Amino acid sequence: MSVASSAQKAAGSQSDIRIIGTVASAHFTSHILQLALAPLFPMMRDAFNVTFVDLGLILTCFYAASGLGQIAAGVLVDRFGAHRLLMMGITLQSGSVALMGLAPNYYMLLPLAVLAGIGNSVYHPADLSILSHRVRPERLGRAFATHVIAGNIGFGVSPIFVGTIGVMWGWRAGLLAVGILGLIISCWVILNRPAIRTEGQVQRRQAAAEKGKPGGQQAEPAPAHFWHIITMPVVLLAFLFFVLSAFAGAGIQNFAISALTEGYGMVLAMATVAVAGYQVGTASGVLLGGVLADRSEKHHVIAMLGLAVSAILIMFVFHTGLHPVAIIALIAASGFATGITMPSRDVLVRRAAPAGGYGKVFGIVYSGFDIGSLVAPLIFGSLIDHHMSHGVFLVCGIALIVGIPTVMGFKGKHHKA
Repeated sequence: MSVASSAQKAAGSQSDIRIIGTVASAHFTSHILQLALAPLFPMMRDAFNVTFVDLGLILTCFYAASGLGQIAAGVLVDRFGAHRLLMMGITLQSGSVALMGLAPNYYMLLPLAVLAGIGNSVYHPADLSILSHRVRPERLGRAFATHVIAGNIGFGVSPIFVGTIGVMWGWRAGLLAVGILGLIISCWVILNRPAIRTEGQVQRRQAAAEKGKPGGQQAEPAPAHFWHIITMPVVLLAFLFFVLSAFAGAGIQNFAISALTEGYGMVLAMATVAVAGYQVGTASGVLLGGVLADRSEKHHVIAMLGLAVSAILIMFVFHTGLHPVAIIALIAASGFATGITMPSRDVLVRRAAPAGGYGKVFGIVYSGFDIGSLVAPLIFGSLIDHHMSHGVFLVCGIALIVGIPTVMGFKGKHHKA
């Protein structure tokens, strides 16, 4: 290898690291802000004299705005550039959460939650579009893996960071602190704007028109229309895949503790370890999945096998009479298998996206996460209320199995960027 090619490769690696680091820091912010409210609910209930149902409505407003907003954000990402949407989204979400700490009454929290949800809606279409456009193909799987892990770290840090400040100085201080942290990271993202810059359709058309004036060059061909993309079978299958996987994940993360304590007689500490093991297993699986995604072209095989193994492992928990340690191991291993699928999943979605349509495709399919997360509490909560706690793990496994055929829709679907 020549000195010039070595220097070029090193420069490319540094550029990729800067891009991935900037996008990952934004995704970390999204997740640390998403969980900021839950640890403070007991204090907020006493402060505003409201019920937990009232406080839950704040999260409903947030996720409804985020889910609906993702589709619109995907369109805007392709039209105006992903970096612009990302900078506005992280600033809006951070500022809205900080303002929640100053809210004079409960009712002011609801519109602020909607604004925070709108800000949160930009991350997946913007982040994944930036990575798809700016990171070299041979590093893309690891880039997607880093993106996922940064979000998981945000989920893990949020209750500790916000809860500690809340206990020491009150819930308002907790929300102000996490909101200000988000604003600081948004400044970091803005400073790194050159690294994550992706021009949208409007800017590309203007540039093409300017170049075409003296030489008569033609503008670039029109990208795929939103209604064409949303009716593509591969996009609909990917959307269904995300609904099912999010549904199963929400069941384990949000209801496994209640199911294990109510239906299996497991002590709370052990049940908490089981869910923590699932999170650690998922993160570990993502690390391996990123490497596999970069070294293999059989992304659909990786995703299908990962789902199948995860489903089998989690359905074993449905069996009665298992030792608590065995249950913890099965749940953690299921998370590991699920994590392996995630980078390949994102690579498959990226390959399915037509030219100029990354934002739209990622916005549509990732809105399935919010829908799956919204439906899950109704099903799993009902199972536990009816003393069918074992069914939580059975239903999670069934959802993952149903998701396996949807991956076949990705096979062979490839569009040039």
